[in-house]
Amino acid sequence: MKVPKRLLPLLEEGLIDEVIGQLMSGKEATVYVVRSGDATRCAKVYKDAKQRSFRQATSYTEGRKVKNSRQARALQKGTRYGRQMQEELWQNAEVDALFRLANAGVRVPQPYICTDGVLLMELVLDEAGDVAPRLNDVALTEARALELHAMLLNQVVRMLCAGVIHGDLSEYNILLAADGPVIIDLPQAVDAAGNNEAAAMLKRDVDNLASYFGQFAPQLLSARYGEEIWQRFEAGALHVETELTGQVEADTTPVDLESVLHELEETRLEENERLRRLQE
Repeated sequence: MKVPKRLLPLLEEGLIDEVIGQLMSGKEATVYVVRSGDATRCAKVYKDAKQRSFRQATSYTEGRKVKNSRQARALQKGTRYGRQMQEELWQNAEVDALFRLANAGVRVPQPYICTDGVLLMELVLDEAGDVAPRLNDVALTEARALELHAMLLNQVVRMLCAGVIHGDLSEYNILLAADGPVIIDLPQAVDAAGNNEAAAMLKRDVDNLASYFGQFAPQLLSARYGEEIWQRFEAGALHVETELTGQVEADTTPVDLESVLHELEETRLEENERLRRLQE
């Protein structure tokens, strides 16, 4: 096949030796199967922001760190340089998350290198040695659905223990490899400690799993694993071997209305000050 322009530098530098073919094209990137020496890998070529349909929502990018105040101002004002920085942060988020999660024992593709908007990583294979299918393309029995659901909940817990939340987890970004499910597509990965919507995103990821596997095992639909996981995380009682029940204890602590109102007022004042600075 004709070598895509974005992959030519990797060929010239010897990072890959051959482009075998296109694997898939999605809203974020186009993925190619490539050969590197004796190994078959995949190269994820990120699409230009103008070509993508997935918006980089503030809820995902909150808490991501920039190098200096100039970058922070550019991001806030949406300048050309700011948009470039936003694009780099978006791509680097996936690379950073993959390395961080792979080192923590989470089942994600092993990353190798990311250069010029191309991520070179492991090609996930099934039992026959073919490209692993997405979870939504596999027929499941009730027993297999329960088994895979339990495995993936453990991966979600491992991710959270490493400080990461997927943010867009579903049956469409989970591959069924020869030795179990592998989680992919992490450019929107969320920092659990630095994002105000982390709890809601974690719960949504877990609820997405329940909705999918609940088609085969309806008992999963009434479980409350997302709330249980976050509750244990906040209490400092979550670890990779935590046994989950799907149940949570009701919070009977009285609401401190005065503190809530005070916090809302502080938030309003901070937002007014931020808007004032942007107008200067």
